[in-house]
Amino acid sequence: MSLELMSLILIGGLIILLALGVEVFAAVGLMAAIGLVFFVGQSVDQFAFTAFDSMNSWVLTALPIFIFMGAIFSTAGIVRSLFVAADKWFGILPGGLVCSVIGVNGVFGAMSGSCVAATATFGKFTYPELESLGYNPRLALGALAAGGLLSAAIPPSLTLVVYGGWADVSVPRLFAAVLIPGIMLMLLFMLTVMVRVKLNPSLAPKTPESTWREKLIAVRDLLPWLGVIVLVLGTIFGGVMTATEAAAMGAFLSIILAAGYRKMSFAVLKESMRTAVRITAMYAFIMFAASVLGMIFVHIGVADSFSTFLLNLPFGKYGIIAVIALLYIIGGMFIDDWALLLLTIPIVLPVVTKLGYSPVWFGVFFVLVGESGLITPPFGLNLFVLKNIVPEQDIMNIALGALPFMISILIMAVLVVAFPQLALWLPGVLYSR
Repeated sequence: MSLELMSLILIGGLIILLALGVEVFAAVGLMAAIGLVFFVGQSVDQFAFTAFDSMNSWVLTALPIFIFMGAIFSTAGIVRSLFVAADKWFGILPGGLVCSVIGVNGVFGAMSGSCVAATATFGKFTYPELESLGYNPRLALGALAAGGLLSAAIPPSLTLVVYGGWADVSVPRLFAAVLIPGIMLMLLFMLTVMVRVKLNPSLAPKTPESTWREKLIAVRDLLPWLGVIVLVLGTIFGGVMTATEAAAMGAFLSIILAAGYRKMSFAVLKESMRTAVRITAMYAFIMFAASVLGMIFVHIGVADSFSTFLLNLPFGKYGIIAVIALLYIIGGMFIDDWALLLLTIPIVLPVVTKLGYSPVWFGVFFVLVGESGLITPPFGLNLFVLKNIVPEQDIMNIALGALPFMISILIMAVLVVAFPQLALWLPGVLYSR
């Protein structure tokens, strides 16, 4: 059977299954099983070996712990305190409360690392308040959908933990690399809101300015929680702890703080643990199924052929990167972000490195363009999360609200491509020895 026909069966079958609404891990796993049996000549027990090999990673043990830490912050009620504090500082800006939501998403990203969790958390308690104050639903929901992406762009990022473990890239370097672009993306999102409100003031009401005393009180109340974040990232960047050890310390300190503020209970602990297990298990299935399918792509020659095709495109270095970005943006419209990452690493990473970019840089690049699929129809997961929270709103209305934020994402992606040091300067400074 020709390479072209095998590729068509595997990729075409995957697209058809996803279009029919089959779960991502099941669709990827089914096509991987077909590839194993008919194209590689191996039995399906390869799934068991691959599952062990792909998940037997010290780096990946940080994944459930970071999720647990974020769940403690969320269920203990700290997110609402973050929102109130951010409003004291950003409320005076055009579209102030929506800017506050984006700012808090950036801070929450340093607690959880999960885009979907951030979208669900903020959608539940901030949208009713935004709606009651007269904010335009499209503006509010679009900002909530886009703001959730900051959890992947602000360390600790679960996407980068998976990428680091999968591609054998230093997770601390990845965290350092994404920090500056992540903060810049947050500011661009805020700028998007302010420009939209300036052009159309009816989108948002004016918010009264807070006094300096109110601002300082808000910061004071959050200092212990922010201290946990600084301690976790500081020990990682300083080389004192691995990402897993720092995550465990952060989770423990989060429990202590929640108990100190009398917000910890057995119900909170139980729900946080269930959240960590549920999300980790869901993505574990995707990870080892994608690992098998990726191995098949390499075995039958799809990876080498596609890499050669990309490198031979007559567009130059930046043109090829633009093609890769376009493929990720389109692919993200139809497939889960982690599955997209894991399936394409064997194909795209060799191309990127041959173009002169480092694997650390590629992790940041993927976060910017690959995660954008969470806010693009027809299968943007953040859109569906918000639709579930606000069922009276049409999902296309939510998507149209998120569309202007794609401009910010593309601007940031262009800046990182044109100026790689935006991503590589900080890890170079921290790990130059």
